[in-house]
Amino acid sequence: MGGSIVAIGMGIAVIGAGLGIGNIGAKAMEAIARQPEAVGDIRANMILMAAFIEGAALIAIILSFLVA
Repeated sequence: MGGSIVAIGMGIAVIGAGLGIGNIGAKAMEAIARQPEAVGDIRANMILMAAFIEGAALIAIILSFLVA
């Protein structure tokens, strides 16, 4: 029973990270469309935030794996 709960937790972490990164990409494209001259700053911030989300998801997956 514990293994299946851990697997569900890992899946939720991955789905949450995917949704978060997708949302960042969508909002960045909207921002670039509104203000094309700021594309460099927007892209840099988008990559930084995507890295933070991936790091948080990786930590969640590792912690749930260690709990099992």
